[in-house]
Amino acid sequence: MGSYRATYDRSLADPEGFWAEAARLVDWIKRPEQILDDSRPPFYRWFPGATLNTCYNALDRHVAKGAADRTALIYDSAVTGVQTRYTYAELLADVAAFAGALRQLGVARGDRVVIYLPMIPEAVVAMLACARIGAVHSVVFGGFAPHELAVRIDDAEPSVLVTASCGIEPGRTIEYKPYVDKALELAEHQPAAVVVKQRPQVPASMVEGRDVDWDDAMRVGRADPAECVEVAATDPLYVLYTSGTTGKPKGIVRDNGGHAVAMAWSLPNIYGCGAGDVWWAASDVGWVVGHSYIVYAPLICGATTVLFEGKPVGTPDAGTFWRVIAEHGVKALFTAPTAIRAIKKEDPDGRLLSGYDLAGLATLFLAGERLDPDTYAWATGRLDVPVIDNWWQTETGWPIAANLRGLEPMPIKPGSPSVPVPGYAVAILDEHGDPVGAETEGAICLRLPLPPGTLPTLWGDDDRYVSSYLSAFPGHYLSGDGGYLDADGYLYVMGRTDDVINVAGHRLSTGGMEAVIAQHPAVAECAVIGVADSLKGQLPRGFVVLKAGVEADPEEIRADLVRMVREEIGAVASFREVTVVGGLPKTRSGKILRKTMREIADGKDSPVPSTIEDEAVLDRLRPVLRPEEGGAVSG
Repeated sequence: MGSYRATYDRSLADPEGFWAEAARLVDWIKRPEQILDDSRPPFYRWFPGATLNTCYNALDRHVAKGAADRTALIYDSAVTGVQTRYTYAELLADVAAFAGALRQLGVARGDRVVIYLPMIPEAVVAMLACARIGAVHSVVFGGFAPHELAVRIDDAEPSVLVTASCGIEPGRTIEYKPYVDKALELAEHQPAAVVVKQRPQVPASMVEGRDVDWDDAMRVGRADPAECVEVAATDPLYVLYTSGTTGKPKGIVRDNGGHAVAMAWSLPNIYGCGAGDVWWAASDVGWVVGHSYIVYAPLICGATTVLFEGKPVGTPDAGTFWRVIAEHGVKALFTAPTAIRAIKKEDPDGRLLSGYDLAGLATLFLAGERLDPDTYAWATGRLDVPVIDNWWQTETGWPIAANLRGLEPMPIKPGSPSVPVPGYAVAILDEHGDPVGAETEGAICLRLPLPPGTLPTLWGDDDRYVSSYLSAFPGHYLSGDGGYLDADGYLYVMGRTDDVINVAGHRLSTGGMEAVIAQHPAVAECAVIGVADSLKGQLPRGFVVLKAGVEADPEEIRADLVRMVREEIGAVASFREVTVVGGLPKTRSGKILRKTMREIADGKDSPVPSTIEDEAVLDRLRPVLRPEEGGAVSG
């Protein structure tokens, strides 16, 4: 690990020198003179005083330097059969036009724009158009229910909301516009306009005086396209909401300067891709992977990025991913282990691979949840390319630990995302905040300051930023995951230490689900835990205690609760299992022992906590948590 070790050590010993050098990968309007502002810890800011434009770095500079005809974006919709390629010049023209349209609608530098779109090119165009005029975009995953959208609207207070008439899933269409209309009924804040992309599958009804047709907006914008606006490196580029343990989502802030530098450095060094390579992150623009590695990193680096609308199975079969790789000459694929597990389930012998030429595929990257050994072995054996785990969070925006394929490929250890990435000072701390030795599990923390591209704070809530991430161990960022470093310096991530669960790469709050369930008139108390699932990583299971005297059918209550969670949180929660129980195990202070329940459900021999109030309650619950060992389950 010669090259890696020297690079990593330098990034920690001389972070300002290291990141000053990396900053040369970005085109600045006003070059950074100061690299790190550490005058107000724990609030650190990178490249203060410097200015740039992120959209210019993603599009204009490549056109100016002779790459106008290089393919920037390949749109491949497995659900509609449509494929479209955009050169850098064509994508730039569309982005400048929509930026002009947003400007006509009154959007200015610093204003927010909420984007609620499916995986169509308009999503990329809208994001980059916001960056072009210095507006702050907040993309909300199209699968979220109106209530969740309304909460984000009220927090971000957008000037404009951009949506489409529908999203398309295998075998069905999902009308987005009724969701948006309902969300705006629920929200206190009202945007001045709603821009709607009408898709032919389901046209949307428009609200006169508020709603604007996307195509009409583009015609206006093409007549007066917007140029790039100069913004400070420390100005926000976007806000992306992630589930919080209190139910209220946290608005992760990403700045312009540090983010651009991190994207420009990470794609070639971590993922081994650069200008002219075809790169595919099979995620959604609603998640952080979509922001970082569908849109910003590949375009900033001059690569070709694939925007895929479909699923790994069912559009039409489990060979879809292999088709996309073969047809577009994909060099590297980045997806979640869930996707590979779904393909493996449908095509366990990999027979569908034989129909496609995957000679151009160099690497498969997997992240978003734990990469289990079976999935790693299956993918490695079938694809015959390195299968690379990497670990990071919405908050960090790019990998904390990875096997750096561009800097120095390293031996792969199944179960480990490999080593800390340059810039990240990983520390494993015990409950007292003291470092532990190799092979000893503890809280995975990052010594401050965090590197460029990570969150500088939460949107409008500095106090929550400190209390959520920086207060447990002074001078450190708390990842919320536990794990250990082995003797070779490889990191092993053992799982979450809070109540946020990971369903198919989507971080969802069990506390938020509990808040919905508690609204049911028959429910006295409840708990939702994430239990291990072979396909999706984790699935939520609900346990409810009914109010005294309630004699309703448990199956009816189960159906009610599933419907309520679906309406409030969204189908993405995959909430289907609810069990009516006589009581929940608690500590003497009244805290429900969710971790103990989760460990029992996952088959672990969890010791009974010394703080338990009534051990008999836990004994009665064991057969319900492990039905395979005997015991009836209601619902």
